[in-house]
Amino acid sequence: MADGLESESRKLLGRLRDTMAEEAAGQERLDRIVALTADSMGTEVCSIYLFRDEETLELCATEGLKPEAVHQTRMRLGEGLVGRVARTGRAVNAADAPAEPGFRYMPETGEEIYSSFLGVPIQRLGEKLGVLVVQSKFKREFTADEIYALEVVAMVLAEMTELGAFVGEGAALKARHTQPVMLRGTTAQEGAAMGHVWLHEPRVVVTNVVSDDPEKERARLTQAVETLRVGVDEMLTQATDGSEALQVLEAYRMFANSKGWMRRMETDIGRGLSAEAAVEKEQSQARARMSEVSDAYLRDRLSDLDDLSNRLLRILTGQGKETGSEMPDDPILIARNIGPGELLEYGRRLKGIVLEEGSVGSHAAIVARALAIPLVIHAKRITNEALNGDRILVDGDQGIVHLRPEETVAGAFIDKLAMQAEAQKRYASIRDVVCVSGCGERIELNMNAGLMADLPSLESSGAEGVGLFRTELQFLVRQQMPKRTDLAALYARVLDAAKGKRVVFRTLDIGSDKVLPYMRRVEEPNPALGWRAIRVGLDKPGVMRMQVQALLRAANGRPLTIMFPFIAQYEEFRAAREEVDKAVARETKLGHVLPETIEIGAMLETPSLAYASKKLFDEVAFLSVGGNDLKQFFFAADRENELVRRRYDTLNVSFLTFLEHVVQRCAESGTKLSFCGEDAGRPVEALCFAAIGFRSLSMRPASVGPVKSLLMRSNLAAVKAAIHEARAEGEMSVRDRVMALLREG
Repeated sequence: MADGLESESRKLLGRLRDTMAEEAAGQERLDRIVALTADSMGTEVCSIYLFRDEETLELCATEGLKPEAVHQTRMRLGEGLVGRVARTGRAVNAADAPAEPGFRYMPETGEEIYSSFLGVPIQRLGEKLGVLVVQSKFKREFTADEIYALEVVAMVLAEMTELGAFVGEGAALKARHTQPVMLRGTTAQEGAAMGHVWLHEPRVVVTNVVSDDPEKERARLTQAVETLRVGVDEMLTQATDGSEALQVLEAYRMFANSKGWMRRMETDIGRGLSAEAAVEKEQSQARARMSEVSDAYLRDRLSDLDDLSNRLLRILTGQGKETGSEMPDDPILIARNIGPGELLEYGRRLKGIVLEEGSVGSHAAIVARALAIPLVIHAKRITNEALNGDRILVDGDQGIVHLRPEETVAGAFIDKLAMQAEAQKRYASIRDVVCVSGCGERIELNMNAGLMADLPSLESSGAEGVGLFRTELQFLVRQQMPKRTDLAALYARVLDAAKGKRVVFRTLDIGSDKVLPYMRRVEEPNPALGWRAIRVGLDKPGVMRMQVQALLRAANGRPLTIMFPFIAQYEEFRAAREEVDKAVARETKLGHVLPETIEIGAMLETPSLAYASKKLFDEVAFLSVGGNDLKQFFFAADRENELVRRRYDTLNVSFLTFLEHVVQRCAESGTKLSFCGEDAGRPVEALCFAAIGFRSLSMRPASVGPVKSLLMRSNLAAVKAAIHEARAEGEMSVRDRVMALLREG
């Protein structure tokens, strides 16, 4: 880029900085900015449009258009050329704007005399704040240098908006991070929590956006990048060969050594930005591209670049993770994403968790369920909106987050929590009572677990045993394969804590979205239907043998129950059973104490297993319906996909009819049967499962009380009759009919 162009850009940014430094109300600052930008760009018009809400843009300042249109002209996202820039996050450069597809004429602005149009997004770290526009009377396309210059101004505007430069008397904007915000996400763990924000990655604040000394800023950037490279190289030497972490760090090193990345930031510095601002400009553009990329590999690489930019910003600003802030007594953790090990370090101190990313089957979700912490995922913009200490309400049942809530919202939420607390007191009164339905049917209620920290809930919840102990958590939270002796000691402690109650250990369920840090990721077009669970165990039997041996030794003469995940056909169960037989034979040969009894069961998570040969039902000690996976395969509806996952009701007649078939087959062979999963912990669903013949249910500890309470006052025969009536009437779901029956009772 020519020195003259760099000089002109620095002059403009210098004038912008001086304007920001002057004592003025927010609106006055905006008015000065559009005037000096129009003058610098040599255009008759410069306008700033800012978001009033997620869907509406408002003209907040202008030089050249009619002043009375300010704060009066509004448009929807995607409407007109300005709306197109806002929606796509890309510049629109039109020599003849009225001839452009989607052009919308705003008569109140007086813009009909202007032909050329250049609009660029005002955005920061993926958050769209508005649009900056220049217009001229004569027809011409703006040059690449002019587009670049306007983008730099837009970036400075975004930073100044974040710093509150446009608030105050006569302000065009409300102060950032002060207004109530409601965000809709996805439920990953049910429950409700109220507390204060604790940011997993504290916000890096860039205060020096503009610089007069490019050489000094380039030197600062070069030194910071060198520090970054050294840090990445050190982490690489500690990573395990073949691990996913190693792949991520290799991507980090590739970006850290990228000449293109460095050259773009140096160019921005030459234009007048500080080193920090140049890094954040690159980061914002990466975030914008991330939202448009559907390819998972490219999204991961852009995410790597985003993380690397965060590291570089912390080096430049000196703002580390330790900010001096103290974690509140009632922390709600906010993060873009988080690993299981990091989440376990917080432990039960957390009242709730809100993530921008994540999935319902992710490592974080598994740990959150184990810790019974409400979790909402896919809460877009939460890390941009939240500040440490902000009051926050998390409704994990509805997947809704209220940040800085109004008092009326907070009051209603407090009432909801009080009602839940009162209900828990009622459930405590029946904690030690055996669950017998109102019509005299005995129902066994167990809990799901995955951590030693879960085991105290076995007594406090009133559960009769552990219907599912997820053994993969001990593998997921480590950076290398756990040793057999460590696993045996852990499983022994689990059995000790259970105090003789039955614990069903599910063997390693990895694959799909649960990839071990030290295991090479297998790229698959549809991981949920791919190489996972028992398929991995049978293809890599060494890991399964090691785990089975650890379980046998942990039992040490006590009863042992083992369950294989994701069995789709008899042959898989038979092969897995043979691995247990081999392990038993080896333990016998070594003279080790064997379990008193060994029960070996399987999870029914695929419809195919319901139609397996009679040999399976005769040989398996028990079957446990894995409702979460079974439902997504039965309806062909990915439970990670918000467009379809709520489309199908668990109480759909066809699904219940299928489950009745499973109940019948187990009854014919005398096979014990249970239902395990989120739906087992929902009282109405649990009631329907019991009505069609399930006599054992396994759920999260907090659900045992509500489920037991409803079952103990219900007539299963009446519920079954309502289900059959709904089927006879051709109804899609039995929910309405069952709810009507409960209201009558």
